[in-house]
Amino acid sequence: MNDNDSLARAFDAQRSHLNAVAYRMLGSASEAEDAVQEAWFRLGRQGEAVDNLRAWLTTVVSRICLDTLRARKARAEDALDESDDAHLSDTDRGADPEHQAMLADAIGPAMLVVLDTLAPSERLAYVLHDMFGVAFEDIAVIVGRSTDAARQLASRGRRRVQGLGAQRAGTSQVRRAIVEAFLKASREGDFSALLSLLDPDVVLRADAAAVAASLAAPEGAPKIAREIRGAKQVADVFNGRARAAQVALVDNAYSAAYAPDGNIFTVFDFVIENGRITGINVVVDKDILATMDVHLV
Repeated sequence: MNDNDSLARAFDAQRSHLNAVAYRMLGSASEAEDAVQEAWFRLGRQGEAVDNLRAWLTTVVSRICLDTLRARKARAEDALDESDDAHLSDTDRGADPEHQAMLADAIGPAMLVVLDTLAPSERLAYVLHDMFGVAFEDIAVIVGRSTDAARQLASRGRRRVQGLGAQRAGTSQVRRAIVEAFLKASREGDFSALLSLLDPDVVLRADAAAVAASLAAPEGAPKIAREIRGAKQVADVFNGRARAAQVALVDNAYSAAYAPDGNIFTVFDFVIENGRITGINVVVDKDILATMDVHLV
């Protein structure tokens, strides 16, 4: 076996971890796959041996994700001003680490709407530290800040996510009603109802496994692309479909799943804002599904 084969095997051993990191940061299975693939290209161009491959790849994927998040923010007004990160007080620095880990586990992709309100470096610091246990010293290098500033970034993100709890309790049943109405309209071929539930600028994103599965589906079944934009275009995909999909709790938030014989095959991770569906992430990749806590309702 040559060195390239050994390197490929070593990279594949880290792929599940890297997909999980990138998906939590970006909230898109397709973008996460792109980030991991870019890390593979960069590894191939690395001229010297890497002592700690997992740490090196995590850093590279994190930087790629940070660039992607910053590009997103450049297209819209930043939700938070990052200029005063070093002056924030870290009132929860002594919080119980086990409690924080449990909280991070419960967030998952369903909290992506909240994570999207964070500035890019806050999101990266929070995800890396609270969800994956990366040291603040290593995060500081990635974001180009001091260790104390990296700690403050994670603290701000943590407080915002914790504050979601009360708000989420009041909207949970509304979210379930929207998902149920969407599945009903899909099964019944009620195109007008589908349109009424979708935001005009809704975006459907599918991972590579989902695209491949749609291409292999029987003739007449809808074909999906990595990204589909617009209410009419997304409604076309689901119109008269979703007959076997059912409501599911995905990381404790209502979404939907296709689970023949109780085995989770596809997750439809809904992003819902102001009573409209603004995004649907279609996830088939087993590595990413393994990071999700899915319970059929």
